[in-house]
Amino acid sequence: MQHIKRTATAVALTASALLVSACSSGTTPEPAKNAADGRPIVNKENWPKKIPTSGLTKDLSLPLEAYMASYEDQVTVEQAASDLQQSCMKDYGIDLTLPRAGANPPPSDNDANIERRYGITDRAKAEKYGYELPPALQEHTEQTMRDLSGVEVEVLTGHTKPEPAESPEEVKAGGPVAVPGQGAKPARAEYNGKKLKTGGCIGWSKDQLGVKETDPNFVAQLAGDSLVQSMKDDKVIKAIAAWSSCMDGKGHTGLADPYKAMDQGVTIDGKPSQESIALAVDDIDCKEQTDLVKIWSGVESAIQDKQIADNESQLTGIQEQRGKEIGLAREQMAASAR
Repeated sequence: MQHIKRTATAVALTASALLVSACSSGTTPEPAKNAADGRPIVNKENWPKKIPTSGLTKDLSLPLEAYMASYEDQVTVEQAASDLQQSCMKDYGIDLTLPRAGANPPPSDNDANIERRYGITDRAKAEKYGYELPPALQEHTEQTMRDLSGVEVEVLTGHTKPEPAESPEEVKAGGPVAVPGQGAKPARAEYNGKKLKTGGCIGWSKDQLGVKETDPNFVAQLAGDSLVQSMKDDKVIKAIAAWSSCMDGKGHTGLADPYKAMDQGVTIDGKPSQESIALAVDDIDCKEQTDLVKIWSGVESAIQDKQIADNESQLTGIQEQRGKEIGLAREQMAASAR
């Protein structure tokens, strides 16, 4: 893991930063293998738990999580869309294998990032890894995809192939397929005697799954706001002060809050030192001693309950829309497995 400065709002939003890449349970074909070393491309053992099963956040969830897409659900929709796109391309006589979803899971199940929302919380992991993620979550499984011809890009996306990416960063961001910028134009009307679909096979797959372009950050932003608000609450201020005093007593001075400890403990090379492990363990012990996580999450839960009441209509709409998408995606996955 790279050296990352964690702030209150950043911690609330990190879980969704990675692209989802997995497929739903019960409908998964034999997992593909990483050609380089034989590891499964999709390893569900590394997927985050929907609710933590260990540490100070064991069994803990926040009210807004009911309106957040779980990792598995995001993956189900992505993989179903990918399957539809491959089928669509085949209808035009194009064989295309898209990357499997689920290869590189994030550390948390959803945007709440509950395991590290209030700083690190799992002592057993801290004893091994300090502030770093477990090695399995630091690995990145590469899935190569052949370069598409101009007409293949048109059939897939509904626009012409953009200019070549000028940097490795642009390639990682999606290359010539993902973004219809860089001089891209509308695709031709037909190919192999068949009319191209609006938005290409990608647009068609979204239509089939009922995917609507909504603000993906609305719930996450509410969660970021609730975290910031909670830090202004007297109960949380006192609990953090008690934690800081506890850390001072263990020789870790000048740490105003758990995020400062994370800043100090995360290493540049991702390899925990004895010092960072000692800091991490003391950090969690002080959280347990001061009941920080329980107090903080309780205050934030009350804030989120009010947010939900104030935004009930919009949140209900998001929840219902996501439910429709996931339902159609599961049906598609089941049909593909038959």
